[in-house]
Amino acid sequence: MNENRIYSASTAANNGVQRLTEILAKMDSKPKCYIRTFGCQQNVSDSERMAGMLESCGYEVTEDSKEAELIVFNTCAVREHAEFRVFGNIGAMKKQKEDNPKLIIAVGGCMVQQAHVAEKLKKSYPYVDIIFNTNEIERLCEHLANRLGEHKKSIVAYSCRDFTLNENLPVKRDRSFRAYVPIMYGCDNFCTYCVVPFVRGRERSRRSEDIINEFRAVVAAGYKDIMLLGQNVNS
Repeated sequence: MNENRIYSASTAANNGVQRLTEILAKMDSKPKCYIRTFGCQQNVSDSERMAGMLESCGYEVTEDSKEAELIVFNTCAVREHAEFRVFGNIGAMKKQKEDNPKLIIAVGGCMVQQAHVAEKLKKSYPYVDIIFNTNEIERLCEHLANRLGEHKKSIVAYSCRDFTLNENLPVKRDRSFRAYVPIMYGCDNFCTYCVVPFVRGRERSRRSEDIINEFRAVVAAGYKDIMLLGQNVNS
């Protein structure tokens, strides 16, 4: 697995976190966010990192989409049924968006890494505010800051093919006993039937010291079970 990759969060992403924190701090009440995850444990892990970032900026994570000011769909492209469910759920958001024009809807994940899906979202679901792909997770706060701040328009960020590993992102874990810890991302096999290399990129390994540091953090937090994640962990 390839070790020659960039591992640190970008300056733009860090600036976005600061800007979003400042914007949310000026609101009359603490805004709530809801994250709906489709697909594998890796997507669950990505959603945990999104939740951690959003919470650190000032959002409160809720399990009720109807009370949220921000709804994030983290999508899956491996199974067609999952894609149908995503489109159905996004379609159901139209009425909620009409009732609450301030609601922000963001769609990310593997589906959006496919340009034709992102274009379909733009054309058929114009009420979606932010479209971001699997390698844009660290910039979600930046996109939100732009949407809530000076831009106030829909943001599409799916064309970037730089599958950089994002380290040191805050994590809000879903479970109290099991922690998901990614050790690598992507796949180099390019099997005829599989979309994973195209939506997750080529293989990138996390550095061993970063993995060990995360192990220590989850053990210190009281977790008893650690599940190692990756698209191709035996590579």
